Amino acid sequence: MTKRIAFLTASEGIEAVELTEPWDAVTGAGHTAELLSPESGEVQLFNHLDKAETRPVDTKVADAEVADYDALVLPGGVANPDALRMDEGAVAFIKEFAASGKPVAAICHAPWTLVEAGVLSGKRVTSWPSLQTDIRNAGGEWVDEEVVEDGNLITSRNPDDIPAFTKAILAALG
Repeated sequence: MTKRIAFLTASEGIEAVELTEPWDAVTGAGHTAELLSPESGEVQLFNHLDKAETRPVDTKVADAEVADYDALVLPGGVANPDALRMDEGAVAFIKEFAASGKPVAAICHAPWTLVEAGVLSGKRVTSWPSLQTDIRNAGGEWVDEEVVEDGNLITSRNPDDIPAFTKAILAALG
């Protein structure tokens, strides 16, 4: 059964492989991926600090409904989640998605958006190491592992963890 996966990013600062590799994994498994962002148009991907490709936005997050998606993927990059956590509509969407019980997968710096959404209390998660204080302050337990699953949350540390991250996403989709 084909599932619909939302990938939510800001308009720039997205670590390219953290969007493209999970995207290719879910579409390769026969699912539909859609790019959501606070603004319409295109988003700018980066290879660390260097501009990479752009991707077209399918739906503005303000127009998206949690009920229309089976999972949410939050790619990292430093600037992407930092900007995304400042957008009230994006944070509300993430909070509602996490409360729905459907899979929410966040890699690298993307758990910043989970901190902002207030969904980490009592949860065991991983991320880029610089986020561990933020995660602990949000009530989460930070661990240094390639992929961590706690309830409907799936988290990974960095691009090296993408194979384990995508495997966990696909397993959560069934």
